[in-house]
Amino acid sequence: MVNPSHNTQLVKKINVELVKNILRSSGTGTKASIAGQTRLSVATCGTILNELVQTGEILELGWEESSGGRPARKYQFNANYSLMICMIVRSEGGIQSISYALANLNGEIMEQTDKVHEQITIDTLTDWLDQIIEVHPNVQAVGIGIPGVVQQDRIGICDVPALADQPLGILLKERYEEVEIIIENDMNLTVYGLYQRLFPDAESHFAVLTFPKDHFPGAGFMVNGRLLNGNSFFSGEVSYLPYGIPREQQLLKKGGDPGKLAIHALVSIISIINPATIVVTGDNISPEMLEDLRSGCREIIPPEHMPELIIQNDTRREYMAGLITTTMESLTYRFQLVERK
Repeated sequence: MVNPSHNTQLVKKINVELVKNILRSSGTGTKASIAGQTRLSVATCGTILNELVQTGEILELGWEESSGGRPARKYQFNANYSLMICMIVRSEGGIQSISYALANLNGEIMEQTDKVHEQITIDTLTDWLDQIIEVHPNVQAVGIGIPGVVQQDRIGICDVPALADQPLGILLKERYEEVEIIIENDMNLTVYGLYQRLFPDAESHFAVLTFPKDHFPGAGFMVNGRLLNGNSFFSGEVSYLPYGIPREQQLLKKGGDPGKLAIHALVSIISIINPATIVVTGDNISPEMLEDLRSGCREIIPPEHMPELIIQNDTRREYMAGLITTTMESLTYRFQLVERK
């Protein structure tokens, strides 16, 4: 039997999140306007707003201009009440580095820097996190992008050898008990960041295909506006497609043809996912290859099913944007009502 007090506490938490989300998206609001948007009573909204003002999560502003009746007090979401740490781990051209951003609860970046490391280990990450959290004790979430397979807080195949086969998420959650921890694959985050820019208000099928230097090709997919991870989080490992060559030759160190491999992967993605748009990126792909990729796909794919192809070599901004949004959503959507079907 479900404890009634537990249900009451859960409903209250959901209602609190509703009020905060409305103020986050609208900027400011009154008790009456928030009640109208959340469908909660004015009294309930008033109680929640009073509590959030006391904790500092909501700021109490001045009075709204009166139109003849009693003026209403305005409230504003305090985006700086808590902060998020977002870290991107990279291995490019034999160089390992970490890109770091400190963002508020609106996703606005407050600090940002990059560091090169001889070798990135779990201690490298925790040492840096310890330093940042000591300076910013109001950090509420940590998001980390990894160049590898991430499955249930564990890293599998990874371009950073010291992180491969490590339970990174589990270790960080034990170390930072009061902090939300998000560990995600680099391609998934890049896909999410690009998708937000290209399809801000629509649900569509979308794919990103990358051919990085000295690493195997990879891909990421959005299907109906949702990230496709796959049964074992192996989705997007296109280096395992049957290209007809040994897998090691996909690294293109011996004069291989990236265009031929890209067309093969594109045709596979188009015929399976049928995306509206595919962004092709990576150091082994140049903008001059775009028409060859299009014509190569058209030899196999009927024209009415061809997606828009875009080549974009630099996706660092979208990668960080995807990481910030994913980390922010881990806080925003912690409490949800699930409809059973």
